[in-house]
Amino acid sequence: MKIETPLYVKFIMDRLEEKGYESYIVGGCIRDILLGNIPNDFDVGTNALPEEIEEVFKDKKTIDVGKQFGTIIIHLDEASVEITTFRTEGEYVDGRRPEWVKFVSTIEEDLSRRDFTINAMAYNKDKGLIDPFGGVEAIGKKVVKCVGNPEKRFMEDYLRILRVVRFSTVLDFEIEEETFLACKKYGEKISQVSMERINQEFVKILMSGKPSIGLEVMRSIGIFQIVLPELVPTIGFDQKNPHHERDVYNHILCVVDNTPPILKLRLAALFHDVGKPHTLSVDKEGVGHFYGHDKVGAKIAKTALERLKFSKKMIEDVSILIENHMTHHGTFKDKGLKRLIRRVGEENIGDLFLLQKADRECSNKDASIESIVDMEKRIKKILSKNEAYEIKHLHINGEDLIEMGYIEGPEIGEIFEYLLGKVMENPEFNEIDKLKELALKKYPIDKKI
Repeated sequence: MKIETPLYVKFIMDRLEEKGYESYIVGGCIRDILLGNIPNDFDVGTNALPEEIEEVFKDKKTIDVGKQFGTIIIHLDEASVEITTFRTEGEYVDGRRPEWVKFVSTIEEDLSRRDFTINAMAYNKDKGLIDPFGGVEAIGKKVVKCVGNPEKRFMEDYLRILRVVRFSTVLDFEIEEETFLACKKYGEKISQVSMERINQEFVKILMSGKPSIGLEVMRSIGIFQIVLPELVPTIGFDQKNPHHERDVYNHILCVVDNTPPILKLRLAALFHDVGKPHTLSVDKEGVGHFYGHDKVGAKIAKTALERLKFSKKMIEDVSILIENHMTHHGTFKDKGLKRLIRRVGEENIGDLFLLQKADRECSNKDASIESIVDMEKRIKKILSKNEAYEIKHLHINGEDLIEMGYIEGPEIGEIFEYLLGKVMENPEFNEIDKLKELALKKYPIDKKI
């Protein structure tokens, strides 16, 4: 089997070999190539020690990202390549890092420490594919299987339990039985892993082609309640509403799967109805209602996303989408639509419509998105005409008002809000002379506002 590598990777490997060292591309890049995908990056394994790697590439920029673990990054014009010395490892005393690392001389020893068989392959042009643990077979069978004893692999690093979920989701592979049982046995140990590391794997699951696969695997191995405890009350929760064919949890799964892979959108889809179990009321006809679940859900999502270590900006955007996801039930004049744009933000308004469409389509088989499409068209028209929906769009500023005789302070803001409201209703008012006239009529100077 011959595997083509980019020229910059070939340069790395050729130079190591010219200096008398072995070099292989290793791990996930081979898996991706065998699956017919383009690798995101290439990692190189070698028997050169970290200091020797630095000497070989002394004319290049190198970064020591873990010399004690054998890893050096080489910066080239085309890309950066991570080079790691063949190694074996001691016990993982903290469930993350090995107690000790021992550099070894063969690629086979190095591959034996890796997590899954699909990631435990190596290749170079002279020896071809090195596959001591059946990675090619696992790919053919579409199976995620640990290298060696799965319990030992997970005890080394409990994050690997979530990595099993990620690979089975992203690749649409089954989990090998012993690996699955070990996941269930040690699942609760995922709580010992830092939330930053959990976040990285969770995001990859959520951004996959069908995130519901991963969420269901997380549930089946017992880590759902650790990673996403806020969603547990939605499982099996009957909506008692003729407009909803699914319980809240399965509705959420449907919405997540039917939104594009935009992170803030997927997160909003995941948490958009998390407030429903906390807001159920049943009318005299036995129909369930969830008044205010959007506001409650936004607060719950904020707490969850803070715990999951998402950025402040991401949390803000997701909260906005959740808090406004029910607006498609309203009837808006243009002024109302402009207020919606202002509230949500132009950068989020398109994602809000995508969320609403998925939400509506996952409600019941007869659901129509016609009203959402109509609202979307109207907002696009407003934006295309550059009509004002924020104070900064007004053709008057604070200095203009002060020159007119108004006193700097909170009253200036009150005038701006008034003028914006008038312009939202009548875009033709957005001229400085007309705005001054409106201001003076509502707030006469002699009244000393």
